[in-house]
Amino acid sequence: MQGASELSEIQARLERFRDERDWAQFHGPANLAKAISVEAAELLELFLWVSGGGEETVLRERRAAVEAELADVIIQCLNFASVTRIDVVDAVRRKIDANAEKYPVAEWKGRAGKAAGFEEGAGGVG
Repeated sequence: MQGASELSEIQARLERFRDERDWAQFHGPANLAKAISVEAAELLELFLWVSGGGEETVLRERRAAVEAELADVIIQCLNFASVTRIDVVDAVRRKIDANAEKYPVAEWKGRAGKAAGFEEGAGGVG
C-alpha cells in the first residue's frame, strides 16, 4: 500500500527532525498528548465565532492557515505514535472496524450521537 509507505517516510522525517534538535527528551507521551490538544485548539480557533456558510469562507480565505494547523495536529499525532510504538495504520483500521460495528448503517444513517452500551475507548465516532 503506497499510503502506508508514504506515512512511514513522513514518520522517519519527523524522527530525524526531532533527533537533529535533541527534542526526544521533551517528547514523552503526556507532553505529546498535550501538544495534540493545543494544536487541535489552534485549528479550532480559526473557526471561532463562525457559523453556517462562514466555514466555507474561512476555508477559502484562510486555507493556508487551516492546512498548517491541520498539519501540526497530524505531526503531533505521528510523534505520539512514534514514541508509544503505535502502528497508526493498524490503529485506524481497527477503529474504523469498531465504529462500523458500533454504528450500523441501518440504525445510524443520517443520525449523530453517541452509542450507549459500548466500552469506552472501543469505538465511537471520533
